[in-house]
Amino acid sequence: LVAVTLPDCSDEQTQESLDELAQLIDTAGADEVARITQRRAAPDSTFYIGKGKAEELKELCLALDSDTVVFDNELSPAQQFNLEKLLGRTALDRTAVILDIFAQNAHTLEGKAQVELALLRYRLPRVRRGAKAGLSQQAGGIGTRGPGETKLEVDRRRIGERISRLDRELDNLQKTRHEQRKGRERSGLGSVAIVGYTNAGKSSLLNRLTSAGVLVENRLFATLDPTTRRLALPGGEPVLLSDTVGFVRRLPHGLIEAFKSTLEVAVNSDLLLHVVDASAADPNGQIAAVREVLAEIGAQNLPELLVVNKSDLDSDQAKRLVYENPGSVGFSAKTGEGLNDLLLAIGDRMRALTTVIELLIPYDRGDIVATVHREGEVVSTANEDMGMRVRARLADASAGRLSEFLVKQ
Repeated sequence: LVAVTLPDCSDEQTQESLDELAQLIDTAGADEVARITQRRAAPDSTFYIGKGKAEELKELCLALDSDTVVFDNELSPAQQFNLEKLLGRTALDRTAVILDIFAQNAHTLEGKAQVELALLRYRLPRVRRGAKAGLSQQAGGIGTRGPGETKLEVDRRRIGERISRLDRELDNLQKTRHEQRKGRERSGLGSVAIVGYTNAGKSSLLNRLTSAGVLVENRLFATLDPTTRRLALPGGEPVLLSDTVGFVRRLPHGLIEAFKSTLEVAVNSDLLLHVVDASAADPNGQIAAVREVLAEIGAQNLPELLVVNKSDLDSDQAKRLVYENPGSVGFSAKTGEGLNDLLLAIGDRMRALTTVIELLIPYDRGDIVATVHREGEVVSTANEDMGMRVRARLADASAGRLSEFLVKQ
């Protein structure tokens, strides 16, 4: 593992980032054998690290029989090519490792297409000229004299065509998802999206609240595909609770672009449950990284409830985070500690987003009374000559459908 400490970064931050990179390569299926760091005012244009440090890295690779070198910093295609030529082995950057993990964990049709699209966009500028790539791919002849396409050009054209095809496929899948979302909006149910750093316990939280049965593993990016389940809040009103892909520091921009249709679950939600790992070495850094990605997808202004998870692993840090973030809730998805407080907090936040309206419902319209109970929270009821007067908290969509029974204020 190789990292360069630039002026805007401390040695401690570099080591924390390398620790996370070690977790990433472990998830990808590789083993760390050594680390090298270097402090520089700016990256070297040829090798990212200095020429002398690159030679030192080569000697270390030979001594340890390491077959891969992974940089914590993002390498340009030229730097990657120069390093592989000098070292005689594979040179990768953090982005390539994250893409590899996503490729392993994508299971749905949309997830696979999103990962392939991000991989192809990453690889396109890195397609290299082979030993015979300068030779023409077309034979000479009438109408074809002169040089034809080189293998390099053919490879790039094929990747470009595949990217265009994947873009069209994802557009179609996005339209389907949009229709599904419109159906959920017509149901009048509020939506809550679980977001957070990878391995913070988002899927565990979804399972604890809804018994969703989503895969839970103590590794990074175990869940990529969104899952939505119905959750009944303490007041009786139901909401839709969705799990989303985890975030990480310096999440590749290509992945954010490719997964935008999946991340729309968060963008179009009424409330974000931001899950934080209380046992993490730098939970505040993880909170900042998640909010940075939320800003990139346009979800930075949505109401947010901070959920400090894994309080059973580090109760002191969990209490500190709850104290430093007023309105947050301490919780353990493993033990269920704090579950009632969390449900009450979600209910309070969702009720704050609804409007209390007054309805006069005829006695022969029991179906409307049932709808109000199902889609909202009944505050009070009173029997009158014309029917039942009901005060209830309802989302705008539900209130709009019941407008004929609305009492004019």
